[in-house]
Amino acid sequence: MPRNDTQTPLLELRLPTPPRLGVVDDDDIVSGDKVHKRWYHYLPLFLAITMILAPHPSLIYIFVNYYYRVHDAPLRGILHMVIIYLLTFLAFSSLIVVLARDPGPVIGDKNLGSEHGGQDGGQDESFLEALLAPPEGEEAHGPGRWCKKCNAPKPERAHHCGTCGRCVLRMDHHCMWLGHKCIGHRTHASFVHLLFCITALAAYVAILCSTVVYWAFTHPLAIDETTPIHAISLAFYGMVIGMVIGSFLGYHIYLVTTNQTTLESLSPFWLLRHLPPLPDSTDSRKLSNPPLEHELSFEQRMLVRDAHRYIRLYDIGWRNNWRQVFGWSKPWGWLYRLAIGGGCTGDGRSFPRNPRSDEMLRRLAAGLVSADKNR
Repeated sequence: MPRNDTQTPLLELRLPTPPRLGVVDDDDIVSGDKVHKRWYHYLPLFLAITMILAPHPSLIYIFVNYYYRVHDAPLRGILHMVIIYLLTFLAFSSLIVVLARDPGPVIGDKNLGSEHGGQDGGQDESFLEALLAPPEGEEAHGPGRWCKKCNAPKPERAHHCGTCGRCVLRMDHHCMWLGHKCIGHRTHASFVHLLFCITALAAYVAILCSTVVYWAFTHPLAIDETTPIHAISLAFYGMVIGMVIGSFLGYHIYLVTTNQTTLESLSPFWLLRHLPPLPDSTDSRKLSNPPLEHELSFEQRMLVRDAHRYIRLYDIGWRNNWRQVFGWSKPWGWLYRLAIGGGCTGDGRSFPRNPRSDEMLRRLAAGLVSADKNR
């Protein structure tokens, strides 16, 4: 009878996997499986569309009573109506682009290659990339990383969205108001255009209705009682929407001008992934290369936060930044993009760097080592 060399232990102790230490990646903040969209996920989108269309019945009422009946100036009223409905049409055109267009597929090109080249070729390529991926206990903090949730490469500036369950090229943020969709490489320009159109529409309605309110108070006997009530409501509504959406628009104008995303602007420690090799020093503690966030002292953390204010890795000048985000190439192409929006240039996987960023990162690395000597 053959002897069985494998012995089963009488007692097996299984310890839980220790927590993984390292830089807290933005992609690891939200984890979990992909959320399948239900009908209630579209309620914020329905509310946003309702807020855009709700003022129009009152606007028509004001135009008929104020411009046609009181002032007998139908052409002026028609002109205001054309401007308002043009801004509304441009806002909905950008909204449709954001909802219908993929924000930035990371593995779309590979799926196309596997369809044309056969299923085995795509599996072999994924298996090879899996072998080249970093070990489970290590993190690839360089620009080209590996997403363990998607089991696919994560290009530069790409992030994994836990709500959508996928990686998005040049991900800006996940927006619940737009049908729980991500804003990324292919939709950021249309999203900024949507904010601009809504802000311009709200400001135009607020100014227009404020003039009606002023005229109604100076000529109380020349107009009915209902029109000023509609005008006061729309003026207040336009001011509130203009301030709320306008502040958001101003923030995204700043992001486009400096060539940042929302995630890059709010996460200072992502700079650690791009640091050059730290200079050797025998007087300091041994930091990882690149350093990990939990290894930094309070002084080093403040140093990284201060450096994040002036280190712009992808800032290539405000004109080139706007050309890159909105995708124009001609000298006056920004006028065309301003009217209909646009899309970012490039493939969304590699981006030109600020020529001064390397020197700034070297000074930050030297500052971290210098601050580590005093610990």
